[in-house]
Amino acid sequence: MGFGDLKSPAGLRVLNDYQADKSYIEGYVPSQADVAVFEAMSSPSPVGLCHALHWYNHVKSYEKEKASLPGVKKALGKYGPANVEGTTGSGGTDSKDDDDIDLFGSDDEEESEEAKRLREERLAQYESKLAKKPTLVAKSSILLDVKPWDDETDLAKLEERVRSIQADGLVWGSSKLVPVGYGIKKLQI
Repeated sequence: MGFGDLKSPAGLRVLNDYQADKSYIEGYVPSQADVAVFEAMSSPSPVGLCHALHWYNHVKSYEKEKASLPGVKKALGKYGPANVEGTTGSGGTDSKDDDDIDLFGSDDEEESEEAKRLREERLAQYESKLAKKPTLVAKSSILLDVKPWDDETDLAKLEERVRSIQADGLVWGSSKLVPVGYGIKKLQI
């Protein structure tokens, strides 16, 4: 991250491109980030770099309020676009530090023997823990309401026919006769 050397034309071009769609270095109000970048510049940018010049003149108008602007002033290299290689010496991040962080876990680095042993040990613990757990048998409980066609239907014979249905894993539970109305009952099994 950073603008590069803001005293060179290349650094000023990077600042100009960065400010093309922004009013301030960070956020929507002037802050200490603007003050840090402003102080790193030696003079206003050339006339051809209109975005940087506009930003410079705008931040310069806050000359008396610079100390009271919100935010915390960080190193100059912490501000600006992320794709700039050359940052200033005052606070620029070291490219060697960036190489230490591997966000996607590339396979370039060899795994140490200690890490392999630890991983194998944890996998064995996990597998033994899974082996101790009893396997869960999935069960469903279904309540079946069988309503008779009329009041003369023999519900005992109906229950017998329902229980005659056989399937793998099917176990019939208890049943009862539940009144529906007007002396008619339904079979609940």
